[in-house]
Amino acid sequence: MAQQLLNPGVLDEGLRSGLFISGLRRAGKTTFLIADLVPALEEKGAIVIYVDLWSDTLTSPSALLHRAIGEKLSELESTASGILDRLAKINGLDLGGFGFKFGFKLQDLGKEAGVTLAQALREVVDKAKTDLVLIVDEVQQATASEDGHNMMLALKAARDSINPRPGTPGHLLFIGTGSHRAQLSEMTAKRNQAFAGATSISYPVLDEGYVNFLMALYGAEVDAERLPSNEVAMQAFRALGNRPEELKRALGQVVRQGGDPNVVMPIVAQTLRSTAADGEILKVEKLGSLAVEIFGRIAGSDAPVSRLFSVEAAGDYTKAIGRDVRVEEIQPVINALLAENLIMRVGHGTAPTPCPTPM
Repeated sequence: MAQQLLNPGVLDEGLRSGLFISGLRRAGKTTFLIADLVPALEEKGAIVIYVDLWSDTLTSPSALLHRAIGEKLSELESTASGILDRLAKINGLDLGGFGFKFGFKLQDLGKEAGVTLAQALREVVDKAKTDLVLIVDEVQQATASEDGHNMMLALKAARDSINPRPGTPGHLLFIGTGSHRAQLSEMTAKRNQAFAGATSISYPVLDEGYVNFLMALYGAEVDAERLPSNEVAMQAFRALGNRPEELKRALGQVVRQGGDPNVVMPIVAQTLRSTAADGEILKVEKLGSLAVEIFGRIAGSDAPVSRLFSVEAAGDYTKAIGRDVRVEEIQPVINALLAENLIMRVGHGTAPTPCPTPM
């Protein structure tokens, strides 16, 4: 992924418009970003700025972003910065023993009369002569407020002020990740979104390599007869939505419970999976009987979107829930299902689809 971002081939050039990665919660997205992707990007000479919009939900998205950018720029100004040593070693950047000298004051970043994000980030790219990668975790938080929407517009403006320049010494690469698949999908699909047209992919979940690694760790401390086979563990991992914490929880229960681990493991995994599924179904039920019927219609059919909003559909809902359902009631309920990350749009004029869950 680092290679695709920093040295894209013809098929990967679209990544410079932005990359949005969505996936289930607790599947390892943040760990992947911090422990794997950021080091890989830095080893290739990029400057990386990471911010998590869930780190402080009481602070506005733009304030969190400006804080993260300010901290990184302050580090670049310091002569003791490890970033400067790395840039000198990898990219041959020579600052003569001094840190960066920006043409603006860091404390003015984000202020109404201060330097804009586009100006600040463009100057970083020009002085460092390398790529700048901005990673925003739980980026869907930006859709919840006008402040967040304006932040995304400012980042698009920064991208457009840097990347299209002939002979630019580096690019601004934006990566947004999140667990709300419906909202992330719309951030690249809806025309009124700043990064409309950017690349959207599903998070590449862990697979057999991780399971084999984890089973080797357990095997070093636990009697092999108390552990399931790697194949059975992998089947359980898939059933649990490829979530590392859930697999560890299941293995712990199998070891404590005893019996044939290859028989007990699928039962434990199915129980945990059913508990997770019940939690998702409860979200639908809390939205009311009409939401349950609409969700069931979406989950059980590939019908076009018009079949959800039609007079015929309203009649079907009326029969199912025992009260008169007006056509104008349907859209708000579908919006509520979208907001709860229970369904997502797959395209304009196409019916929504249930968000993938471990059910």
